[in-house]
Amino acid sequence: MNFSYLSPAAKFFRRWLRVFQEKLSHINMPEYTLFSIYSIITGIMVGLAAVAFHKAIDLFTYIFFELGAGNFSFWGGAAVIILPALGMLLQSFMITAFPETAKKRGVAGVIKAVSMRGGYIRFRTTLFHFIAPAINMGSGGTVGPEGPAAQIGGGVASKLGQLLGISDARRRVFTAAGAGAAISAVFNTPLGGIFFALEIVLLNDFQSATFSALILASVSASAVSRIFLGDSPAFQFETPSLVSYHEFYLFIALGITAGILSIAFIRYSSGVNEFFHKKMLKSIPRWSLMVFVGLIVGLAGYFYKDIFGIGYLAINKILDGTIPWDIVFILLVLKFFLVPIILNSGGFGGIFAPALFLGACFGFLFATAVNNIWGLNLDTTTFVLVSMGAVLGGINSIPISAILIIFEMTKDYSFILPLMLAVIVSTTIVQLVVKNSVHVKHLEEQGYAVSYGKHTSILRSYFVKDVMKPEVVLIPEDTPLPVLVGELLESSYSTFFIVNKNNKLTGTISASELRPIIAEYEQLRDMLVVSDIASQDITRVYETDDLDYVLKMFGDKNAEYFPVVLKEDLGKIIG
Repeated sequence: MNFSYLSPAAKFFRRWLRVFQEKLSHINMPEYTLFSIYSIITGIMVGLAAVAFHKAIDLFTYIFFELGAGNFSFWGGAAVIILPALGMLLQSFMITAFPETAKKRGVAGVIKAVSMRGGYIRFRTTLFHFIAPAINMGSGGTVGPEGPAAQIGGGVASKLGQLLGISDARRRVFTAAGAGAAISAVFNTPLGGIFFALEIVLLNDFQSATFSALILASVSASAVSRIFLGDSPAFQFETPSLVSYHEFYLFIALGITAGILSIAFIRYSSGVNEFFHKKMLKSIPRWSLMVFVGLIVGLAGYFYKDIFGIGYLAINKILDGTIPWDIVFILLVLKFFLVPIILNSGGFGGIFAPALFLGACFGFLFATAVNNIWGLNLDTTTFVLVSMGAVLGGINSIPISAILIIFEMTKDYSFILPLMLAVIVSTTIVQLVVKNSVHVKHLEEQGYAVSYGKHTSILRSYFVKDVMKPEVVLIPEDTPLPVLVGELLESSYSTFFIVNKNNKLTGTISASELRPIIAEYEQLRDMLVVSDIASQDITRVYETDDLDYVLKMFGDKNAEYFPVVLKEDLGKIIG
């Protein structure tokens, strides 16, 4: 497929952004304020993309279940069996057409982009993961929207960063903020979106500048979502009764069993992935496997229609107590079984909504069993809600995000203490056994290792001397300001290293540090030399440092360049 028809729009948008940047630069705005404005713009754009994604799912649902089912009306109600298979077939065609793009899927794809590519995501990837998951969910695929939404949000933010021409370090923050903003918009949970980006995308790589970008982008995206999609809670239920402290041991038990369920899901998903890729896909074409899986989903949906799609309606029925416990048990088994085979066979979607579904079913069964066996009168609604958080946090290893998402989706704080207790117990058990989240585990199965938000696979075997550039722009510290500005305009580097008369390193200066001075250039041009404005806070690295260590330093300092110096002479810069 040729995407060149988008070029005029992209050029127009880039031109508009350049004009916008120039206008802001004339205001002499601090860099932090400028970064905040860009974060808000990112949130607004991601919010609009999330709304469009929501509408796309609705559109494909109408196409498949209203228009499509009508074409198979001679089958009667059994027509729904073929719909997920048709959706999987369409996705298989997309995978065949764009095999490399298809690999960069979901939350794992965003983590990889942020950790290893400076937050760079191609627009083609964003568009692909807008269409394919919408087809899957619209045709009845029993998956969630949040993984693709994070991919879309990260992709929109990454493209904005590319058009703005910002550094890789800044674009990395924007991409993570875009992913979090998308979760905020899809679930209408700004706090959950912020901590999703921190806990999953950035792997708890916390920096103050990053946190402010996450807040502004997530709140902006959520505001846009509320304007177009409304502000009502995703789940409707009667206010749960207050929890007695005598019941807390039951919530600990719920957290333990929810953790075991989460571990079983992660292990089963990993086993399905290995079986499909090492055996099935080596003997049969992908399209045939995907169609077969689609028929299984369709058959399950024919008998139990609540298994189709995202599953929020079914969760509301469980909260209302309108589904019998035996049907809830069957739905739990079906969801547990179907989600991994859909995703690992090639279908596109996320696991947040399935985790909420599994948690709702499990919590209902847990409370029902305790009530029947011990003759108690537990509030089933409370256990359903708490279990949703415990399973969501356990499968994804996101304790804070899970607590906040459930709290914001329900807008009820009456069960917050048991929710916190069960989620922490569940995620602790999972982390003790599985170590990493299901998303990081997916990357590890592909041969990647990620830590501290950076790619660490094999990096400890490479050193600064292997990648450093010996060509360095050195500026004498007595250089007048006009000469420095001229060097900056002609050079491809955005950071210069300052040296004294003995050619020893004494400071650094970047384009961003020069911006406020350039605003008063005419008054200062004959008054300042480089030593007056250079930063004396220098982070040095040695040519013998390994790249894993240096990448962590880049993340900690949010820097673009480090001077490479000799160990025996810290002032002697060599690259």
